Amino acid sequence: MSLAADIVTRALEAGVTITTAESCTGGLVAAAITDIAGSSGMFERGVITYSNAAKTALLGVSVATLDAKGAVSEEVAAQMAQGARATAGADIAISVTGIAGPGGSDFKPEGRVCFGLATPEGVKTQTVEFGALGRAKVRAAARDHALALLAAALDPAEP
Repeated sequence: MSLAADIVTRALEAGVTITTAESCTGGLVAAAITDIAGSSGMFERGVITYSNAAKTALLGVSVATLDAKGAVSEEVAAQMAQGARATAGADIAISVTGIAGPGGSDFKPEGRVCFGLATPEGVKTQTVEFGALGRAKVRAAARDHALALLAAALDPAEP
């Protein structure tokens, strides 16, 4: 069973709804989930907020946070996840924002991706440095990592 199929099965069994807020992955996380038959029973919506304006308008990300921290930051990832969860009325929201490449800078290198996970217990963030793997590989790695974070959130053993 694929990780996405496992997420769908466990979310349905638990009566949990999930939503996504994606930037650099452009909907890959939502696509992986909705590729699974029956996902309509647990997947609320996916929002692609590629621009800063979209992050602000659709998810309520603070302009001040974007200005101070930049779009690729745990602070923005947290606000994206919280905004997605609130606007969708979902139990769990995952957010992804990063630099898939090519490009980047010394300060924010290609392959840096920030994740946010919002649940009823609060929000957790994480930054992963995938490295300059190339755009497609960074996006795929970020999708897979986001799915792993969702799977962990559905694990009853997780605090």
